[in-house]
Amino acid sequence: MKAVVIGGGTMGAGIAHLLLANEHQVWLVEADAERANAGFLGVKASLHRAEAKGKLKDRDADELLANLTVAEPPADAELVIEAVPENVPLKQKVLGFAAEKCPDAILASNTSSLSISEIAAGLPGERVLGMHFFNPVPVQQLVELVHHEGVDPANVAKARTWAEEMGKTVIEVRDSPGFATSRLGVAVGMEAIRMLEEGVASAADIDTGMKLGYRWPMGPLELTDLVGLDVRLAIAEHLAAELGPRFDPPQLLRDKVAQGELGKKTGQGFFSW
Repeated sequence: MKAVVIGGGTMGAGIAHLLLANEHQVWLVEADAERANAGFLGVKASLHRAEAKGKLKDRDADELLANLTVAEPPADAELVIEAVPENVPLKQKVLGFAAEKCPDAILASNTSSLSISEIAAGLPGERVLGMHFFNPVPVQQLVELVHHEGVDPANVAKARTWAEEMGKTVIEVRDSPGFATSRLGVAVGMEAIRMLEEGVASAADIDTGMKLGYRWPMGPLELTDLVGLDVRLAIAEHLAAELGPRFDPPQLLRDKVAQGELGKKTGQGFFSW
């Protein structure tokens, strides 16, 4: 089947990898040739890492990569997933482009917190929904499927089938600020940062407490480093605006973002990488 990924950054490359590994044809769309090439190389590197670890079930990474096209999407695409930055007008723009190019495709947003109803405004809303993947996409099992009032239930069912056939476990969530996962994850993450700010415990001890006491695979501060402190800050500010001051970001988070300590991607966050 034919799928389109718009945005070739970390999440977009991971989604493209997942689709290719499940033997779909994939079109990767980017804003310009330089970004498109970077996205292609990201997908290639991801597939080769998976092959080296024996994660491709004896399939060849380069053979899978042959099904990746860096070009405008085909008219008969069945699924479009956007993975561009968390900005409603930008997401509307790229999904509007996809709606015209792919008249029968499901139009899915990988947003982790923005309103699907707002993104769908002015678009064929019956085709728009949220498909929230988690980083790293090829590894994380969950997909959060987000629906709004205007979506066709048949398209929600199709999106679930796509995700489940890619080996994911799906939860369905009504469109609301932060959905289920970001809302809960950010709440715990902000409290962990406040505890660190107040000197309750070290970053390592806070995370160890959650890993051993509550069986989290990684602690909330390590997870914030992995997601990106700037990303977490933006989500927290959005949730605070929508849901109230309980989501207000701690000053420590603001300070670290201002200093460029964004987590793993910069080598320094709450931990050194």
